[in-house]
Amino acid sequence: MRRTVFNEDHEAFRETLRAFIEAEVVPVYDEWFAAGQAPREFYYKLGELGIFGINVPEEFGGAGLDSHKFEAVLYEETARAGVQFGGSGVHVLLALPYLKMLATDEQKKRFLPKFVSGEEMWAIAMTEPGTGSDLAGMKTTAKLSEDGTHYVLNGSKTFITGGVHADKVIVCARTSAPTAEDRRFGISLFAVDTKSEGYSIGRKLDKLGLRTSDTAELAFVDVKVPVEDLLGEENKGFSYLGHNLASERWGIAFGAYAQAKAAVRFAKEYVRERTVFGKPVAHFQNTKFELAACQAEVDAAEAVADRATEALDAGELTPAEAASAKLFCTEVAHRVIDRCLQLHGGYGYMNEYPIARLYADNRVNRIYGGTSEIMKTIIAKDMGL
Repeated sequence: MRRTVFNEDHEAFRETLRAFIEAEVVPVYDEWFAAGQAPREFYYKLGELGIFGINVPEEFGGAGLDSHKFEAVLYEETARAGVQFGGSGVHVLLALPYLKMLATDEQKKRFLPKFVSGEEMWAIAMTEPGTGSDLAGMKTTAKLSEDGTHYVLNGSKTFITGGVHADKVIVCARTSAPTAEDRRFGISLFAVDTKSEGYSIGRKLDKLGLRTSDTAELAFVDVKVPVEDLLGEENKGFSYLGHNLASERWGIAFGAYAQAKAAVRFAKEYVRERTVFGKPVAHFQNTKFELAACQAEVDAAEAVADRATEALDAGELTPAEAASAKLFCTEVAHRVIDRCLQLHGGYGYMNEYPIARLYADNRVNRIYGGTSEIMKTIIAKDMGL
């Protein structure tokens, strides 16, 4: 079946990106993997390539496009090469939508040019120790000073992707107590400079997968945040957080599909080269049947991912549809990658093979952005159940 989601511009971008990955990432990726993060300098290269500015208005140095299809190409090409671009994904997929939606013209002039160039990397800090998906239970506070010039931020966050290299972090904090009617009331969003006094980075967390993506704990002790760096209106942060969940879940869904597609590619290459009992592993009927079944699942996931992409670009992707896409694509990727690793035998368990890294990287897809169980709850509610 011929795909129609991409045009000539997307394919030209794919060629450029593939050449960049081969030249700038693949030769040094083992070093990044061992270090547990990509070097900060790499993000300047992504800025020069234009990765960060695709969806940023031209007046702020971006390309001014309003499409997620270039991000989709990025997911496919990084998965194809068995690499990750460090913690930069959160910079574009998570942080940028909030800046575009909430920042004032003055804030955009301050923030976006450096966002595009990679001079300032952004992360978003929502999760706290002990709260998990229950964002309404957050304890971090931001209290307005007596003179009204700044907020005083106190608290802690965890599982913050990009938290080690971030120059700016969108921090979610309580500016008012929750009400009896609405425990989600009172949360606000702030653009916090990581060089602020009282801001500190705790542990760089040791994760099962996504090894080149820096993930950290953050702490705030009397951090002064100028009132000019409040994003949106005070106390309305929870509604803002919900607004971007569809695009976030689309990104996880499309990334998972791309990983599944890559896993089949890695397995095909391996079984053609590996010999057992004097014959290539690809010769055996079980191998053919396993890969055929995997390919059928990937084809279905591709259709779901492409349909969600078109709906997202049209502004029509509903929360339930995004949840359905995420649930389906991440569960498909889980099954496909596991079966493709099995075809590698013992070598599939070795980190020198991309299938092993892919297996570990993929596992979090069914957890972050909302667990598979939460996705089922959303879908069931939309069904009227």
